[in-house]
Amino acid sequence: MFAAQWMPGSLPTALPKVLLVEDDRRLGELVQHYLGEHGFAVQSVHRGDLAVEACRQLAPQVVVLDLMLPGVGGIEVCRQIRAFSEVPILILTACEDDVEQVLGLESGADDYVLKPIEPRLLLARLRALLRRQQPAGGNRSKASFGSLCIDRAEREVSHRQQRIELSTTEFEILWLLASQPGQILSRDQILLAVRGIGFDGLDRSVDVCIGKLRRKLGDDPREPRRIKTIWGRGYQFNPAGW
Repeated sequence: MFAAQWMPGSLPTALPKVLLVEDDRRLGELVQHYLGEHGFAVQSVHRGDLAVEACRQLAPQVVVLDLMLPGVGGIEVCRQIRAFSEVPILILTACEDDVEQVLGLESGADDYVLKPIEPRLLLARLRALLRRQQPAGGNRSKASFGSLCIDRAEREVSHRQQRIELSTTEFEILWLLASQPGQILSRDQILLAVRGIGFDGLDRSVDVCIGKLRRKLGDDPREPRRIKTIWGRGYQFNPAGW
C-alpha cells in the first residue's frame, strides 16, 4: 500500500516539494537526485493508482507526471488531481505527437516536457511554474472589466460574481492579456512570458489554454469577443467585452 512506500512528513518542509509520478524507477531516481541537488524535496511514486492519494497527503508545490503509467494512466491522474487541487502539473511524454500533449493540457496540466528528458530544461520549467505561483513583489494586484474581476495576489478570477477555477497556466495567460487590454500578443510573446520559451511553430499549448479560457468565461468560441483571435498575429483581450 501507499503508506508503506512513503511516510507523511518525511520530506524537508523548507524546500519546495515535488511529487514525481514515474514508473521507470531508474529514470525516477536520476530525476529525484538531480532535483534534490538543485533545491527540491522530491517524493516518488511509481503507479498511477497511488498518485492521487500521494498528492492529497503530500500537498506538493509541483507534480511531475508521466503519462504512461501502470494502474491508472497519467491523463486520468491529471483529471483526478485537478478535481481537488490547482497544484501546477508538469507532464512527461515520450510521444512527439501533439495529440497526446493536447490531451494532457486539456486534462488540466500546465506544461509538458518531452522524453528523453533534458535535466536543465526540466529544472527551468519547474522553477518557472513555482515563480508563477508567487505574486510579484508580494503586492496586491487587481483588475476589473465589467463583470470580470481578476485578483493576482489571491490568484482568483470571478465572472458575474461566480468564481472561475483556472489552472496556473490559464490564470497566467489571462492575467498577461488582461494587463495589456487591446494589445495583440503573439504566441511567441505569450510563451516567453508564461513558460520562458519561444514559439517553435508547433506548440499548441497557448491555443489550448485560450480555448479553455473562452469556455470557462462564457466567450463564444465561434465568434469570440472577449479574447479575440487576430489571425496571423496572436490574441487580444477586449476590455469592452464584459
